[in-house]
Amino acid sequence: MRAWIVRQPGPIDEHPLEFTKRDEPRPGPGQVLVKVLACGVCRTDLHLAEGDLAPRHTGVVPGHEIVGRVEAVGENSTRFNIGDRVGIAWLRQTCGHCRYCKAGLENLCTSSIYTGWDEDGGFAEYAVANEDYAYSLPGGLSDERAAPLLCSGIIGYRSLMRAELPEGGRLGIYGFGASAHLTIQIALFQGARVHVITRSAEARIAAMQLGAASAGDRVPPEPLDAAILFAPVGSLVPPIMEALDRGGTLAIAGIHLSDIPSLNYDRHLFQEKTLQSVTANTRADGEAFLKLAAQIPVKVTTVPYSFEEAGRALSDLAHDRFTGAAVLIMDSAKNQVAG
Repeated sequence: MRAWIVRQPGPIDEHPLEFTKRDEPRPGPGQVLVKVLACGVCRTDLHLAEGDLAPRHTGVVPGHEIVGRVEAVGENSTRFNIGDRVGIAWLRQTCGHCRYCKAGLENLCTSSIYTGWDEDGGFAEYAVANEDYAYSLPGGLSDERAAPLLCSGIIGYRSLMRAELPEGGRLGIYGFGASAHLTIQIALFQGARVHVITRSAEARIAAMQLGAASAGDRVPPEPLDAAILFAPVGSLVPPIMEALDRGGTLAIAGIHLSDIPSLNYDRHLFQEKTLQSVTANTRADGEAFLKLAAQIPVKVTTVPYSFEEAGRALSDLAHDRFTGAAVLIMDSAKNQVAG
């Protein structure tokens, strides 16, 4: 099969992705083999390629927003049938018996394994997944538009939950890419008033079209009850904390963030403000988000790239050349809407 790998991380404009051919993987017990139809291009893939997130092994295949069809099932695999359309996401496996797993916090499992980091992901023609960690996908969305739901959507949903936004509250969204354009729709559906802060004029227009109360590049027009930082820019943390009202919470959505400058206790933390990180997601988050996404239903803005353009997709993401979510489309995929 054809695949893209990260053999030696480096600056994205130096083309760290390497094209190769590998044997088609085989599903083990409790696993499914999936023929990849589409795979979203996430900022985590960019961090992996550039080395901000060190690959867990040489030659790993990135990609963890995978939409595909089950081609084969391993021994004792009963959840899916051949031909089913499924999604493979970031969280690949947990131990199931540590104190975090038992408490419903499997995203904090110290033995957790991740797609496209620990094990090969979806920048390839085929991928293998543990059936218990794969998702049935809602109908009505093409493969291309379903792919971003599997990370951008799920992690945005968890970030919104971590931000502890009160009913009818004022939410600030900082950065407006693949995850943010889905998260705003959930927040609005739940009755929030949303202010978007982004450098991109195109993204500000998109935010207003989706229903934002305001979209600017500096300070929100009113104090915030909650905020989510999607941009991997640590220097934004102090001004966001200052923009929070009393009791407000900032949730940082990314797996990587540049260094945070020092915080002033009176300006940034006093009056019971809270700074939260977001670590992956649980399968319950994924199931809840996919159900909600179908209920709303969310509008997914995508930018399609051919499989051969994986490097260009990551470069465009790094340089903010598009608004929405980049998705690799496999050559053989017709990208029809699933009913």
